[in-house]
Amino acid sequence: MNHLVLQAQLAELGLVRYTPAGVMALDCSLKHESQVQEAGKPRKVAMELKAVVIGEMGKRLQSLGVGGEALFTGFLTTQRNGRGVIFHITGLEQCSSGLA
Repeated sequence: MNHLVLQAQLAELGLVRYTPAGVMALDCSLKHESQVQEAGKPRKVAMELKAVVIGEMGKRLQSLGVGGEALFTGFLTTQRNGRGVIFHITGLEQCSSGLA
């Protein structure tokens, strides 16, 4: 199963573009910082992840705005050039508090 859930901040928001089928697509970058447990020890984690949203969900992402925090759900796939991964956002739930 390929399913990712990530609480993150919208770090960058690209320009609206359209797929060949005429569907809205919006590239963005997400920033995540937290502390997790690994091998029984606390570990600080920080990362940025390239993401894309297709369709009407793009309007929700735009309304979140840069700096907005949300719980993002979706799946991972390779980028078109085959280098690295990209997170396809299929859902988001806006957070009212800071990042966990």
